[in-house]
Amino acid sequence: MNWTLDQFTEAFRLLTTMDREVLGIAALSLGLATASTVLATLAGVPLGLVIGLGRFRGKRLLTTVLHASLALPTVLIGLVLYSVLSRRGLFGDAQLLYTRTAIVIGQFILILPLITALTQAAAEGVDRRVRLTAMTLGAGRARQATTILSEGRGTFLAAIVAGFGRVFGEVGISMMLGGNIRSYTRTVTTAIALQTAKGEIALGIALGIVLLAFALAVNLLLVWLRRKPEEP
Repeated sequence: MNWTLDQFTEAFRLLTTMDREVLGIAALSLGLATASTVLATLAGVPLGLVIGLGRFRGKRLLTTVLHASLALPTVLIGLVLYSVLSRRGLFGDAQLLYTRTAIVIGQFILILPLITALTQAAAEGVDRRVRLTAMTLGAGRARQATTILSEGRGTFLAAIVAGFGRVFGEVGISMMLGGNIRSYTRTVTTAIALQTAKGEIALGIALGIVLLAFALAVNLLLVWLRRKPEEP
């Protein structure tokens, strides 16, 4: 019992004293998650709008595949990318394995289907009269999309925040593609796994509290974004 209390006490000491290693790991995780989320947003939101607002053959099949890809395990994505980026892989000459770029690529692939699917659902959920009104006023497709984004901005932003929360807490991709290199590719989740295995429980607990704090912040933001349009 005393040992457990000692570990939590040391963990809170690391947090209150702004331990450089804890801050560095948290900052790196935040940076990587932000970069992958921005890229997935730039690709996923337009793609989701096209699928949600378009009428084309194969849309139902594409939607089914998109939703099925949401269940892909992170370790499977990491394994496939590892085989592609390894020295003997298709893109081995690029020497991306065990780099921050590799982690961002993996995280991008992980949340692209999520942001796309949520954007599609949001676009389909916007009142059709909004688009019809824009068309009546002579708006082109780009303007129609902008109008729909503005109308359902809370839901679209929630999709982006959900994607960020997904990548910030993942471990399989970061471990397999980043290699858990100290001060370079070691994220909060991979550091927790490593420190626990080494018996350095206090640092693992401190990082776990950081992870929990970010998860709580993301969920509170999601709740706020979903409720805001309905409030006067």
